Amino acid sequence: MSVVIVGGNECMIRQYKELCRAYNCDARVYTNMKAGLKNMGSPDLLVLFTGAISHTMVRCALREARGEHVRVARSHTGSMAALRGILEEHAAQEGIQ
Repeated sequence: MSVVIVGGNECMIRQYKELCRAYNCDARVYTNMKAGLKNMGSPDLLVLFTGAISHTMVRCALREARGEHVRVARSHTGSMAALRGILEEHAAQEGIQ
């Protein structure tokens, strides 16, 4: 399963990727909009940590995911516990764990 994480803490990028790897997911993390989200691709799951990003970045991420049949999960916090809960929920739907 491929996961794109938008937002969160920049210093936790490595931990986000390691947690996703533990759930057999490939992860890309975008904590800011410097490079834009054009190379986001078509992930299976889009995780939005809305507390750490602007409304513009949320709209941009949703626009990129539109029409791709991407599941979207939103969380106000960018904590590891929040990401773990999201991955457990969606990995169970995929039948991964």
